[in-house]
Amino acid sequence: MEKVVRKAPEPVFDVMDCGNPPGVTTTTQQELFQFLEDRFACAQACTECARACALRASLVDTDGTEEQELVRRKGIMCAEVCDATCRVLSEQNRLDEAGIRIQVEWCRTVCLECAHVFDRHSGAEDGAKAARDCARACTEFLATLN
Repeated sequence: MEKVVRKAPEPVFDVMDCGNPPGVTTTTQQELFQFLEDRFACAQACTECARACALRASLVDTDGTEEQELVRRKGIMCAEVCDATCRVLSEQNRLDEAGIRIQVEWCRTVCLECAHVFDRHSGAEDGAKAARDCARACTEFLATLN
């Protein structure tokens, strides 16, 4: 009787890195802290922007010029988008990373548009600054999602 020599089974994963298959990375504690800090900073900037934009919109004469109406509409829109974004970032929700990214990118865009409109309106400097600060915080948070 001849002996049958069996080969060892091929490994499922050629190289294991800390228990993860190739191509799967781990998040360091520092990366997690940075993510949470940027997420909180973005939510906080959204809250401040929503407040500033709502205030600016409330101060504009509803029977004013077309430019005043644009300031009022952009302020209201920015306040609503920032409020929604803050809720997405601060509450436990069921949005995945792609959904969060879309919301934050939308917020950044609306904030920049609002800031540009506020720039043309005297007395709206605080609102423009809050909108730019919010857009900057959104940009920084988006960078942690990459």
